[in-house]
Amino acid sequence: MAALVVLFNLKNDASMEAYEKWAQTTDVPTASNMSSVDSFKVFKLGTIMGTNNTSPFQYCEVLEINDMAKLGEEVTSETMQKVAAEFQKFADSPMFIISEQIA
Repeated sequence: MAALVVLFNLKNDASMEAYEKWAQTTDVPTASNMSSVDSFKVFKLGTIMGTNNTSPFQYCEVLEINDMAKLGEEVTSETMQKVAAEFQKFADSPMFIISEQIA
């Protein structure tokens, strides 16, 4: 199983409340409807375990992908392009990391 992990902070002018509402009402439901996505979860990151230090990232999105080629096709749809453009208004230089489950 592959996963797409997205690490990011919000832009300085982005509202945390607005992003979280948008993630719950638009991003997750829309992306979850793609046939290539088995699950999509968004996490608000906190402190680093065993320390009082905060994570260098505010959020982490994890999409479990069943077909990476199909995902590539599906993200080009008009609907997903609109969602991606909205995401870019919130996220400051997001890192999209393709990962593979090994255990």
